[in-house]
Parts: sequence; C-alpha cells; structure tokens
Amino acid sequence: MLIQILLVAIAAIALVEGHVIADDDFHNVYKLTGQNSNRAFIEDIGMGKYTPEEEKDPEFWRNLARQELQQNLKKQRLNMNKAKNVIFFLGDGMSLSTVAAARMLKGQQKGNTGEEEVLSFEKFPYTGLSKTYCTDSQVADSACTATAYLCGVKANIVTIGVSANVLFNNCSASMDPKNHVSSIAQWAQKAGKSTGFITTTTLTHASPSGTFAHVANRMYESDTDVRSFGRDPEECMDIATQLVTQEPGRNFDILMGGGMSKFLPNTIRDCHGNLGIREDGKNLLSTWQGMHPEGIIATNREELLSLNTSKVSNIMGIFQSKYMDYRLLSDPVKQPTLAEMTEVALKLMQRNDEGYFIFIEGGLIDVAHHATKAAISLDETLEFDKAIELARKMTDPEDTLIVVSSDHAHPLTISGYPGRGTDILGLNQHDSDSNGLKYLTLNYPIGPKQYLDDKGNRLDLEKINRDSNFEYPGYINTDDGRHSGDDVGIFASGPFDHLFTGVIEQSTIPHLMAYAACIGDGPTMCDAN
Repeated sequence: MLIQILLVAIAAIALVEGHVIADDDFHNVYKLTGQNSNRAFIEDIGMGKYTPEEEKDPEFWRNLARQELQQNLKKQRLNMNKAKNVIFFLGDGMSLSTVAAARMLKGQQKGNTGEEEVLSFEKFPYTGLSKTYCTDSQVADSACTATAYLCGVKANIVTIGVSANVLFNNCSASMDPKNHVSSIAQWAQKAGKSTGFITTTTLTHASPSGTFAHVANRMYESDTDVRSFGRDPEECMDIATQLVTQEPGRNFDILMGGGMSKFLPNTIRDCHGNLGIREDGKNLLSTWQGMHPEGIIATNREELLSLNTSKVSNIMGIFQSKYMDYRLLSDPVKQPTLAEMTEVALKLMQRNDEGYFIFIEGGLIDVAHHATKAAISLDETLEFDKAIELARKMTDPEDTLIVVSSDHAHPLTISGYPGRGTDILGLNQHDSDSNGLKYLTLNYPIGPKQYLDDKGNRLDLEKINRDSNFEYPGYINTDDGRHSGDDVGIFASGPFDHLFTGVIEQSTIPHLMAYAACIGDGPTMCDAN
C-alpha cells in the first residue's frame, strides 16, 4: 500500500513539473529525494540556458500583453468592403512547425534569439485552421488539395479539377464535363477581372493546375507523361495543352514559373539548354504567343524586370526547364525571386479597373521538405514571406483581400528543450540521446537519411558537415519525405478577413474569397447588400 501511495505521489510531482515519467523511472520508488533519472533529466533541461535580460522583468510580458490586447480590440472594426482584388498565397507543404522554425531563422539572421520574431503574414489580423484531408485519403497531396482550395470541392487524391466521382487514372471520367469543377480563377474571369498564377515549381504542377486543369492524374503534365501511364493523350488532354488552349487557362494574364520542357517537342532545345519532352510535335509556346501577340515570354530575370508592364497584354515567365532552382542555390542573375515575380505581376494586373485574382505559390517549400533539406525549406519560406510583405505594401487592405495558407503539412519536428537562441538549424546543445550524442533540433519522422553506423547506432552529427544542402535525419527510411495530415494555418488581411477564422474545411476557402469579391455562383456580400 505504501509503495502504491509513493508511486501516485511521484507521478503527481512529475505531472506538475510538466514531465511524464516512464515506467522505467520508477525503478526505485524509495528514493524520494529525486536522486534518479528524472532528476537528471530536469537538471539537464533546466540549467545553463540563456534568458534575455529584459524578459526577466514581469512588466515586459505585461506590456507585451497590453499591446496584443489593443491590437485585438482594433479588430472590432470589421472591413466589410467589397474585395476588388484577391491574392491567394499558398506555401506548399508549409506546416505550422515550418512557420515557427522559419520565424526563428528570420530572427536569428538579424542577430536576435529568433523565437520572438514575426513573419509578415503572422501580423495579419485574422487567422484560422484548415482541414486538409481529401475524399479518399487522411493525408493529402497537392492535387486534391488544389481542387479544394481553388475549386471549393474536395476530390480524390492525385486528381485535379474534378469531383470525387473521378478515380485515379480514369481518363474518360476526367474528360466528362459533368465531373468538372470550376475554379475561383474562372469565376473571376467571368466578372471581368484579370487572372493568373505564379509558382516556383512548374506551370503544370499540381498546385497551379487547380486554377485551370481537369485531370485524373496530376502527372499528366505533357502528352509524353500521359502515355507513360498507359493512357492515350488524344483521349486525355495533358495539363500543358489545357493551360494554353482551354478556358480558363488560355485567358490568364500572368503565368510564371518553371517547366518549359512540358511545352516543347523533343526535337527542340529550350532557352535553358534542354530538350523538350513532347512527342506530339506541338510547340505550345508558339501557340501561346500566337494567341497573345502583345504578350511577352520572359525566360530569365533580366527579361522579366526590364518589361514595361504598361505596354504588354500578357506575361508568360518560364525560367527553368523543370522546377525553378532553390533560392539558395540559384543564379540570381538568371532567376527572379518570388517577390520580383509578384511585383511585376501586380503592376500589370493593377491596370484592370475591374480588379484581379492571382494565385502565388511558394512551391519549393514542399520540394525541399521531401528532400529533408530543412535549411532550404525554411529559406524558401522566408522568400515566400518577402513576396507576401511586398504584396501587402503594393496594395490597399481596404479593397484587396490577401489570404495565406498551405495545401498540406510536412512532419517537421522542433523538439528537445533547446535553450533560447539555439541555432534552429543546428544541434540542440542542451540535450543528448541515451548514448550521450547531441541531436538536431529539427528532424523528420520519415526520410532517406538516418545517420546510423553498421550496428544501428547514431553517428555523431557534430563530426558531419552540415551545409545548407544537408539532409536532416528521418526515423523511418524512405526514398524521400512524406506529407502529414495536420491542419494548416490560414492568415487573412483585407475585406471580410474576419471570415477566415476557426477550423474550416479547406474547400470552404475559395467560397469565402468569392463572397468577399462578389464572384462565383454562391452567396456573396453583394447579395447581402
């Protein structure tokens, strides 16, 4: 009976201190003085850490609370204006842990501890959460999610712009107009607005394709890709062809990203020195230029930034054969940044008195996460943040709604009780594994690198070179990282930004934007007034 009482008492103490003790920690219940593994653990995480001097004063936190209180009180004035313009920023794979880690990196790059830093979109007045599952999968991909947040309908994994009646690789079903769902870009075009998208992946990648495509397989980027899945491109129109020749893609004012090879025959080298991959002989870039004689195809940074946006009708910026390069590894002379693409696009679209809708994706956040290159993924997140900050400065929140979200999460973890100001990309200096080896603060549950020796023991990461291209450890061995099923954040600023709060279905997002902008077939603020 005494032992049972002691066990309960120790467990209670542990819970109060915020540490749940495992069964092994009770190996000697009589040592109530704390001389056990739990005491060592508490000492390890509690000693030797830095606290900023000003934060030792309780009044620091009270003043901060007053500031945040006043900011929240200002939200009582709701912006009920019609949204002339809508900008939807999508950080592909930008989990909430990615946001938090990027925030810390941004602060540390300024020479601060980092945890107190704020990304530009975190200053937006309203935030919420989006549920990212698709109709047949707990954990989503970028195709079914694009259908949700751009078309307002959830669909099966890997499919784009179609209802859940369409299964993977079912060509005939995907080409049946009865199964097609329209996007907010098409709703905006019907209202006379300018439209388009920017991505750091390819123009035919899953996320931007949600604005215009209808396919049973996100990999149908060219006719060659369709054939590779055993389907006839005459029956299944590929994504590149849909973008150039079909509505709403052919009407887009702005197209920027990579993926030039998907538009050219395999007998022609593109502007980046690589052969096209199309087998049907079509040169879709020539087709696009013929449809837009006053439009410009820009293939590098200089061409884009030298454009006179007052004298061109359309812009196709296509800056790589495949994905654009990671910003950290790119040639800044040849490749524009996401912020630079955003600035040029907005200058052109602001000419339309009816307003515009544009989708802007930081797509390489996800690509780097798949490669478990956390440092690059966080840098891509900061580039994404710069584009958002620029867009908010170039527009007026009285008439321009900016929404920031993600399609799905990645299971990036931030763990181990590192001290304030610990390098977010580095080793946790305040904790070790059971063998006394330091471990990284950032890790992945799934990935290609485990850093184990022949006996399955962890290698000493202090002895391994970790540059910006370093692949962070994963627990389960796979060829690359995987998505996760977490909710993702929504951040909103502008007309009817207060609608983007709470926990909502991802498919609700375009309907909220449409409500604010008075577009689409659903109820809008114009109906209410």
